[in-house]
Amino acid sequence: MPNYVDWTFAKSAGTRLVPPGPDVSPEEATQIVEEIRELAAMAVEPVAATSRLTAPGDAPPPLVVDRPTWIDVNADSMSAMLDPALEAVAKRREKEPSGLAQAVGSKITGTEAGGMLAFLSTKVLGQYDIAPGGTPALLLVAPNIVHTERQITAVPRDFRLWVCLHEETHRVQFTAVPWLREHIIDSARTLAVDLVPDTTDLRERVEQVAAQLPKVFSGDSQGLAELVITPEQREQMAKVTAVMSLLEGHADVVMDDVGPAHVPTVRSIRRRFTQRRKGAGAVDRLLRRLLGLEAKMRQYRDGAVFVRAVQESVGVEGFNAVWTSPDTLPTPLEITDPAAWVRRVHG
Repeated sequence: MPNYVDWTFAKSAGTRLVPPGPDVSPEEATQIVEEIRELAAMAVEPVAATSRLTAPGDAPPPLVVDRPTWIDVNADSMSAMLDPALEAVAKRREKEPSGLAQAVGSKITGTEAGGMLAFLSTKVLGQYDIAPGGTPALLLVAPNIVHTERQITAVPRDFRLWVCLHEETHRVQFTAVPWLREHIIDSARTLAVDLVPDTTDLRERVEQVAAQLPKVFSGDSQGLAELVITPEQREQMAKVTAVMSLLEGHADVVMDDVGPAHVPTVRSIRRRFTQRRKGAGAVDRLLRRLLGLEAKMRQYRDGAVFVRAVQESVGVEGFNAVWTSPDTLPTPLEITDPAAWVRRVHG
């Protein structure tokens, strides 16, 4: 397969572009990493008790990482996820580009990917890397956790545990529900392949972006991809978004339910953290809109409302029927109408 993205170059570009983390001494850094590891272990039992889901004993433990390591891991995952889409591009080409054009082009796309990863690596507090083709693991990004706790003037230990509770919920979701990881990978790969335009309509897609880009700037769109998709693709994207809303909302509900018993300042943290999301600078907000991160914020809200409503109706065990199979996941309509999901699944 032609090398359309030089992922090795993307890693090095991202590492060069990423800003340094908060100012801490080597001794402080060691202490912070050790505490985050301890708190991640502490989060396991209360998350299992609250969610009534348990990660198997052989599930990999969380990894505390820095920004360059996050970039490295996610470049590998993006490469594995996007390979089918790039293969589709290769098959649709009428003529292969020259070796020089491929080399230059892959460096350009690698630089673009590296820049995107550098930006995202400063925003992510934690992530369950589903690692298509690799070994999945929970990543906790220490410099971002410290930066955020300082920014919102949170009690460090409380904030670190609060984050660990959210991310441990994701680890439980993907390890206690064996089919979920492959389902997400297959859905995302199918969507990625489908979104690759044919050479015949590439120009039309570009014109669509140019005409509708103001929607991104104004916040009326979910990101660049939303501007160029067909109605059929939009429907498929809505299905993936509904599942992601479920996962994020469920993690938010669990972290806040566990919080009062284990995180004394949880209410203050939630209030300040929510306010921080609204208070980003103009450039940061623009980049978030272009990358669809504003839509991710809506996923937390929609998903949390769904989880709360279902649990109030049929309890935690009744809600956990959502993990039975792909057929019991909420549809795009049900994620905003929890009663419809309850009727369909519980009768």
